[in-house]
Amino acid sequence: MYELKEVEIFTDGACSGNPGPGGYGVILRYNGREKELSGGEAETTNNRMELTAAIEGLKALKESCKVTLYSDSKYLVDAVNEGWVYKWEENGWMRTKREPALNPDLWEELLALMDEHEVTLVWVKGHDGHPENERCDKLAVMETEKHRNL
Repeated sequence: MYELKEVEIFTDGACSGNPGPGGYGVILRYNGREKELSGGEAETTNNRMELTAAIEGLKALKESCKVTLYSDSKYLVDAVNEGWVYKWEENGWMRTKREPALNPDLWEELLALMDEHEVTLVWVKGHDGHPENERCDKLAVMETEKHRNL
């Protein structure tokens, strides 16, 4: 058995209006090297962009890795770390008997990607001087601006 590569992924999502134009930013770090990813949509929500950032970061990995994924999204981090997303999935993507879970398409994609890797999610306080979070925010806002004019 070989050792999994240890990768750090930093993510952020942004949205102007909710819904409205949005973007995401990602930094992947492995062995002292970094790669940035970004993208966006003309009509989306902040939570969708937060999830998309995590998905795109994990999709960029070419093999199974040990991943520490940093996000300022409580929605993302708490849903996974507290196990809520697994309950929603078990209940047919329902949060309660009457209330559907939001973004089941993205959650399904994220959970499938997480199954391919050893992922630890870590919450970081947004807009608090965390250098990678600040850079991801800049990338996400830049994409939001780009998609505002489509």
